[in-house]
Amino acid sequence: MAPSRSRSSTRIPPCIPKRQLPPGYSDSLLFLCARRIVAHHPLPILPALPAHLYPILFQAAFLDGRPLVLRDLVAAWPFPVLNFQRLVGRRELLRDHPCKLCVQAVILAVVAQLRRELEEPGHHSSGCRLRVLDVTGVPDDPAGRAPDGMSVWSGTVALAKACVEVSKHQREFQRRGSKRHKGRSGAATAAAAPQPPGVDVHADLFVNGTSYGILREALQTGAAGPLRLKCREFQAEKLSLAGIVSLLESLDPSCVRRVDLRFRNLGLTGLSVILPHLSRFPELRSLKLQYSNVDVRRPTPESAIGIRCLAGQLGMLPSLRELNLGSSRLSGNLRQILCDLQAPLESLELAFCSLVPADLAFLSQSFHAPALKRLDLSGHDFSQGLLEPLRLLLEETSASLLHLDLMECRMADSHLDALLPTLRRCSRLRFLGLYGNSLSTAALKDLLQKTLELVDLHLVVYPFPVDCYKPEPPRRVPGSRRIYEEPMDGERLAAATAEISQLLANSGRTDLVWTYNPYGHGALDYFSL
Repeated sequence: MAPSRSRSSTRIPPCIPKRQLPPGYSDSLLFLCARRIVAHHPLPILPALPAHLYPILFQAAFLDGRPLVLRDLVAAWPFPVLNFQRLVGRRELLRDHPCKLCVQAVILAVVAQLRRELEEPGHHSSGCRLRVLDVTGVPDDPAGRAPDGMSVWSGTVALAKACVEVSKHQREFQRRGSKRHKGRSGAATAAAAPQPPGVDVHADLFVNGTSYGILREALQTGAAGPLRLKCREFQAEKLSLAGIVSLLESLDPSCVRRVDLRFRNLGLTGLSVILPHLSRFPELRSLKLQYSNVDVRRPTPESAIGIRCLAGQLGMLPSLRELNLGSSRLSGNLRQILCDLQAPLESLELAFCSLVPADLAFLSQSFHAPALKRLDLSGHDFSQGLLEPLRLLLEETSASLLHLDLMECRMADSHLDALLPTLRRCSRLRFLGLYGNSLSTAALKDLLQKTLELVDLHLVVYPFPVDCYKPEPPRRVPGSRRIYEEPMDGERLAAATAEISQLLANSGRTDLVWTYNPYGHGALDYFSL
């Protein structure tokens, strides 16, 4: 039986070239057979295919980039749930095999199936049992690094358009039914016609001014429709206060675990408007408010009231475990801001927050310290009075800490040497970020050798060694008026890198990566810790 055709199926482009697959997939006999089967479209054996083979065929079709096959599989999906990450496997496979066409094919197949269910209620000739589509965890490709990659933003737009399209089709179908059954009894019959159960789509959503309109329509008009968006992680960038509040109020409160409001100069006043709307999310565990333009370095009666309001509103989030206040100027106010939290934080990001010794002293004595898994204190000057409070804080977090960022902290060799005994007691540490500090090659080699005992440490981002810079004044970066860089001696840097690489090779720690590139590696997300 050939797969049924719909208007949406004609928009799916043909398959894209095969990709190089990782070990564990390519050497599986079952997977090799699945790849051979999905290489042919349409699938001649689909009607008689046992249900337990659908997942492996989905894996093969997705990783080989075959959207038409995916469309046919979804149209006959024999299970109530289709979860991308569970089907494809490890998150890095999704990252290394991005396929915009494949994701779109799955969405269009769901839309086509719901249209058939609306037009032929109770008739399930395809055998599709799908009721939950989970596309959470698909890695973001915002810069379009992969030619066929899909960003969270474009995925949000595609899902929102699909929800709006199905809702419009439902309304049109109901209007047609009312016209066919004129009179009061006919209208009642049309209204009472059984509606299909529909599909819940669990997704991470990213919205800005461009996509605000379509997402708002999808959330508000599609909430009771056949295709319903269930947001897991909500990220908004450069939206108005009213826009943010409108979307937050439209989200299903039972599913949201993270809210990320970045690059929005909210200030204490804006936060006091938004945060009360977060208390409706009982599972909210992560709140990111970086670049919110909060500045309380100079105390005023107004700022004192704002801080108290902020603390009270944070205290209304009982499940909160991660908080990012990056680039807020909080000098001396950390205790007041965190004082009402009901449970200890496990991830705290305070990069460039103008902290003072009293802030770190509070943290080290608080109930947060022994629970912290992730700590970001980048952008603080640890060459002065903050070094000893930092050491004491690390002592208190040493049993739990997995991720430590101390980038651009003006640390020299002597400061690292003072911290090293405490760092070595962080026995579970997986990531250490030291980029942008003034450390020598000798200090870095000493750090490497003395932290080899940390068996969970897998990634260290180190700075360009200070002895690799040329003895010349900084120069202007081409094409920029403001940014300067110090001239680097390429030969010295190559030699230092070779020494570090040799030490790593001699240690036998093939799982440990040392790099001076702060980008291009996957940072440990709180939910992956």
